[in-house]
Order: sequence, then structure tokens, then C-alpha cells
Amino acid sequence: MSDPAPAPVEARPVAAPYGRNAAPVGKVFFDSPDGPQTCSGTVVQDPARPGRSNLVWTAGHCVHAGREGGWFRNIVFVPSFNDKALPADALERASAAQMAPFGTWWADWAATSDQWIDEGTSEGGNGAAFDFAVLRVVPAPGSGARSLEETVGAALPVAFNGPAVQDVNLIGAWGYPAAPPFDGATMHFCAGKPGRLSLKDREPTLYRVGCTMTGGSSGGGWFAVGTDGRTALVSNTSVGPDPSVWLAGPYLGDTARAVLDKVSLRFGSRG
Repeated sequence: MSDPAPAPVEARPVAAPYGRNAAPVGKVFFDSPDGPQTCSGTVVQDPARPGRSNLVWTAGHCVHAGREGGWFRNIVFVPSFNDKALPADALERASAAQMAPFGTWWADWAATSDQWIDEGTSEGGNGAAFDFAVLRVVPAPGSGARSLEETVGAALPVAFNGPAVQDVNLIGAWGYPAAPPFDGATMHFCAGKPGRLSLKDREPTLYRVGCTMTGGSSGGGWFAVGTDGRTALVSNTSVGPDPSVWLAGPYLGDTARAVLDKVSLRFGSRG
């Protein structure tokens, strides 16, 4: 079932420097058949490599076109992109340290759900309940960087089969909105009490929050504090209406866990 649509919540800029206040959050760049695109992502813990994760959580539609196409190429993750929150017109003059304080990380593997690949579409919400993906990334050649988690200094746990909507008092959605009125240069977030959104009877219910973030925030992590007092990733931005007044993200159940395990186990013994 769906709850009434939430009231719009104005997206707020994240305080800079991002490396101090939101280090695991970053921007995802990739090439699609329609040209260069951007999304958002989050450094998450790798069960096979505690403390040394190279995994990034994002949306399925940021790595694969669903039933409308295939895999995207040249996927890059930049944690804490534009660390000092410089305006868009200053980015061309920014140093590498300002743009990518923790380096540039190329994806050498990506995985998403079979449901997204078989059913996902760019409009209409098809596949949204399974619109999640995991990237395995490596540092730029010659950078000498250690693992992504060690370099950034943090990685978030993923709360699989996490709390039901009624048991969550506050969820924060984070990302780099790029469609007007935003320009993709700076990180923003929304926070509020989530509701439920059901798109298909036989699919899991999505989380939904009021938020004015636009395209480009897709894949950005949704965070909540668990009963253990730890902040965990509980969802990611998947869909929203036009105009942008709310966002919805999938519940991360057993299918989401399988996607993470697939990448984790494949590279668990590698450095």
C-alpha cells in the first residue's frame, strides 16, 4: 500500500569540506548511449574485506539501462567530489585535490539485480523496487592508493532486511542533484520521516521521503540510525516525479544482499 505523498522538503547543501562531513558519499560518472551522465554513490563495507572495502553502492539505472539496453561504460566514482563546495563556474580552475580529495576510482566490475535488467525502464517506475547496484572500484593507475575504505577513512554498513517504514523516525537522502535548479557541482541532502510507495502489487514497497533533489541524485545513499546506534545505508534514490517534490528508494532485502555478496565474494581474496 502507499501512504499519502509527503510534503516537499527543500534539499539543503552539505557543509564543506565533504571529506570531513560526508566522506563516503561521492559522485558517479559514466558513459551511456545518450552521452556522459552522472549519479551519486556511497562507500559501503565489504563483508569479505573488513576495513578494506572497494565497494560502492548506487542505483541499478546508473550502471545498466534495464530492458531498454545494456551495461554502461567508463564508470568512475569520486568520493567527496568538489570537497570545498566550489560553485560550478569555478570548477574548471579547481585543483585535483579540490575536485577529488580521495582520488578517482574506476569501476572494474558492476552488478545489479536480474529484476532491474529484465524490467527496468527510464520512466514509469518499472523495476524501481530492485533498482540498486554495487560497483567494485580500483584506484587510478600510479596513485599508490590503498583500498577505497582506507583512503576515505570510512565505509557504511548496509542494513539488509532493515526496519519497516513505521519503525523509522528519520531517513536522510544524500547526493549530487544535477538537473535544474541544481547544477551537479555540490552535495545536498534531505531528511524526514519516510512513508510507503507501492508501484506493483507483487513487488516490495519502497521508502518515500519529501525532497526536491533532481536527477543526478540517483543512486545516492539513504541513511538511518539503527537500534544499535550506528548509521547504516538503508536504501538509495531510485525514482521521483516531475516536478521534484519527493524521492523513492527500494527496500533492501535478500535480492539486494545477493547483489552485494556477488561482488564481495568475487573479489574477496584480492588486494
